[in-house]
Amino acid sequence: QVQLVESGGGSVQTGGSLTLSCKVSGFDVDSANYVIGWFRQAPGKAREPVACFSRGDGRSYHLDPVKGRFTISEDDSANAARLQMNSAKTEDTGVWSCAALLGLYIGTGRDLGRAGRYNYWGQGTEVIVSS
Repeated sequence: QVQLVESGGGSVQTGGSLTLSCKVSGFDVDSANYVIGWFRQAPGKAREPVACFSRGDGRSYHLDPVKGRFTISEDDSANAARLQMNSAKTEDTGVWSCAALLGLYIGTGRDLGRAGRYNYWGQGTEVIVSS
C-alpha cells in the first residue's frame, strides 16, 4: 500500500529556508519508476503545482514562482522526496502536499502540473512565511 507523509513545515521569516520531506512507503524511490510532485494551497486559493521530479528520465520541473529558489530532489537514504525551500516569500504560505504517480512517465512534463495525474497524495504540511 502506497503512503506519502509530508514533514518539515513550520514558520519561517521571509528570506529563510525550510526543507520539506515526502516520506514514501509502498515503493522504493531508488528503484521504482515514479513522479513525485509538490503542490501548495495558499489560504483561500486553489491548489497549484510547484515542482515535480520524474525518476524515469531524471528530469525535474520547477514552476516559475519557485524557480531558482526551490529544488526538488530524491532522498534515497530516507526513501523520500525533498523540497528545499530557500528565499521564502510570504506567498509561499499555505499547505504543501506531495503526490505520486507510479509508473514510467514519458512526456514533456507539461501535464505533470495537473493534480489528476497523480495516484497518491499525502495529508500536507503547513508552511507559514512571515515578513
